[in-house]
Amino acid sequence: MLSTGIKTPIGIKVSGPDLHVLEQVAGNIEQVMKKHPDTLSSFADKAAGGYYLDFDIRREEAARYGLTVGDVQDVISSAIGGMNVTTTIEGLERYPVNVRYPRELRDNLQSLKRVLVPTPTGAQVPLSLLADLQMRRGPPSIKTENARPNAWVYVDIKTGDIGGFVKQAKQMVDEQVKIPAGYTVSWSGQFEYMERASAKLKLVIPATLAIIFLLLWFNFRNMTAPIVVMLSIPFALVGGFWLVWLLGFNLSVAVGVGFIALAGVAAEVGVLVLTFINQAVALKRTEHGSSLNREQLWEAVQEGVSRRVRPIAMTATAVIAGLLPIMWGSGTGSDVMQRIAAPMIGGMVSTTVLCLIVLPVVYGLLLQWQHRPCKTSTLPETGMDTEEQS
Repeated sequence: MLSTGIKTPIGIKVSGPDLHVLEQVAGNIEQVMKKHPDTLSSFADKAAGGYYLDFDIRREEAARYGLTVGDVQDVISSAIGGMNVTTTIEGLERYPVNVRYPRELRDNLQSLKRVLVPTPTGAQVPLSLLADLQMRRGPPSIKTENARPNAWVYVDIKTGDIGGFVKQAKQMVDEQVKIPAGYTVSWSGQFEYMERASAKLKLVIPATLAIIFLLLWFNFRNMTAPIVVMLSIPFALVGGFWLVWLLGFNLSVAVGVGFIALAGVAAEVGVLVLTFINQAVALKRTEHGSSLNREQLWEAVQEGVSRRVRPIAMTATAVIAGLLPIMWGSGTGSDVMQRIAAPMIGGMVSTTVLCLIVLPVVYGLLLQWQHRPCKTSTLPETGMDTEEQS
């Protein structure tokens, strides 16, 4: 609100040169927003809805009595508006003393016309002989952005899905409100923050995945293992989305941050699974030689996973146990923290189960493909195949 100026979740800013046209367009948008089923209230600024009393001084009439425009304006500002003439001191307190006409002499237009203006000759001239007094409508305040006057429409909504509401509201405004040439409509409020965060997340999420993949490549020094480990991230997203849906949370910046943190922890679990499988495969190779058949590979995969279930479960349990108090909290900021913790809790449950069941199968198939027997080829010089020559 401090940066956008909008006090409601959604605000509509209409920009253009004419305040009366701005008021009309903003009023039309207000009526359209009230028709939306998820609108709680809609209110448009009255860009030209204030009433003002204008004093149009007649210069020729003032000069006839030996007065200047400034003399007449001094009487108007002091007798009607009031003027501080001194300050009273009461102990440590200071109060200004303001002098002006009593309220009964300035509370209506006829009384103001009878305000007397002293002339240099000592005569008192009624203000109605020196100026025309008229009531006119004007802007109570003029809002500007980018050097253009604005009229704002404040919209309060019932739902928490700001993005979905704005999408439907934009369609309704485009279909039912005619925007004159030279006028623009922009959407602000919390929706503006959401758009900024969405643009940043579009850069942060791919960068996070790229960094995770790069670190995995530095660890395994091949392309197969990092690709398999990255499969644990979709496994984690399944549980995260389910828990977010069950709790009734909408996709927000906090939820996005939770999924980013979940991606790192899920990759860690995937690394544990592959590391233990590689250790079991290496142990099998020392026992049976460098080449392993299909049954030996699957036996090594099963042993690597079954003997290391406890460390993987402990990792997931530690993460979940650390986040459960956040889900049960109810203090200040707990609503934001719950949306960060929910994807991680749900994701750790699904990634633990799927990484212990699905990921070993995928990695086992890749190991089987890598250890498949090579076809023999005949050497043209000796007539012996490759295996006999070796």
